[in-house]
Amino acid sequence: MEKFAELKELIASAEADATSFFEKKNNAAGTRLRNALQKTKTLAQDIRKEVTAKKNEK
Repeated sequence: MEKFAELKELIASAEADATSFFEKKNNAAGTRLRNALQKTKTLAQDIRKEVTAKKNEK
């Protein structure tokens, strides 16, 4: 659950950058958003692996 909470926090923190990029056309915010989305992808994959491992333990 710790990684899931971290994923939720990462998405919440990326929301401000998404708003800045799409509404205010701030290119630096777009770069930060892309970085956050890459971290989200990696973290989500780690969570998937953990879920699969726990499921297969049973």
